[in-house]
Amino acid sequence: MSKQQKMLTLNLFLLTFVLGTSEFVIVGLLAEVSADLHISISAAGALVSAFALSFAIGTPILTAMFSQFNKYPLMLSLIGAFIAGNIITALSDSYALLLVSRIITAVVTGVLIALAMAVGSESVSAEKRGAVISIIFMGFTIASVIGVPLGTYIGQWGGWQLAFWFTSLLGIISLFASSATIPRGLKGTRSSLKKQIGLLTNSRIVIAFFIPALSIGATYTVYTYLTPLMQEVLFVPDQYISLVFLLYGVVSVFSTLIGGKLANRDGIRKLRYVFLIQALILASLYVTSNSIVAGLISISFLALIVYVMNSTMQLYFIDLADKHYPAAKDLASSLTPVSVNVGIALGSALGGIVTTHREIIDISWFGGIVAIAASLLTFISYSLDRKQSIYGKRGSIRNACNDSGV
Repeated sequence: MSKQQKMLTLNLFLLTFVLGTSEFVIVGLLAEVSADLHISISAAGALVSAFALSFAIGTPILTAMFSQFNKYPLMLSLIGAFIAGNIITALSDSYALLLVSRIITAVVTGVLIALAMAVGSESVSAEKRGAVISIIFMGFTIASVIGVPLGTYIGQWGGWQLAFWFTSLLGIISLFASSATIPRGLKGTRSSLKKQIGLLTNSRIVIAFFIPALSIGATYTVYTYLTPLMQEVLFVPDQYISLVFLLYGVVSVFSTLIGGKLANRDGIRKLRYVFLIQALILASLYVTSNSIVAGLISISFLALIVYVMNSTMQLYFIDLADKHYPAAKDLASSLTPVSVNVGIALGSALGGIVTTHREIIDISWFGGIVAIAASLLTFISYSLDRKQSIYGKRGSIRNACNDSGV
């Protein structure tokens, strides 16, 4: 890659790091928000659900609406809106204002992620796209390892509002970096909203959309309840639980890097088996939970495979849109993060149902079943790709014969 492309990739990595820190830091500050605003912990937790729901609903709609605009001024404007949303959050003295500010930030975050993926994939050669997309995705992983713990520490030390002044400052840094590195010639595509939303009715897109949702859902069936699982099943001492989460985050960085390499080598074909491996890892926890060492090894492998599918699915959506709905490529770029948020919600809900009605260790094999479902959908998508490829080749041969008079 050229120096300019490397700087752009680094900036998009910084942007997703900032967005990820802002999205997830509140998870570590729910107790502080609850006490300061005199609300229940469940009401504070609803802020997380509201963010995910707003992200999932608002992102595809606004991405489709904004796709006609030049990406340079659009991204700078949205980063400005992101900064404003975080400042409003930091100034919030009521639950209602805090909720509104988080909803605004969620929608802006979703559109910025979609644009970052689109800009990254459009600015490099085809063989570099997988690596660039994986680096952009890695911003979220690093946010969970560094940004969220740092923001949580700041919030616990100086008040939860200070954490969002911190994310506002990160947003300002990202704004200046983006103004210097985002290409100014990336024009939008003029198309009606109806035509773009048509992408979401395409059966191939619908099938593909639920692949990352089920994969992440499988992981979050366990991950959401990992703390009580470590406490009640593995008997990990409380003082070491935060260290386990830190190591989980570090290992997941390698998951993103592996995913980038996979995306450049017919990734959708290999994902069929990756999800089966994921199912085995999740189910293995049911057996290895008798040993703290073996159980932690299973958790480590779960972290190693959690983000392998991201880059492949991101490029898969973009390529499908390029073939069937060229005007909706920006919208296609939003589908992986939207699907991931849907998967987080589904996995957390499933884990809650399992822990309520069964033993907590049963979340392991329930998660494995969901991963098998992700594999089955991937087999279907790959089969459809193969059929289309075969029909396409036959059509090309037929046209060649007709042109030559055979």
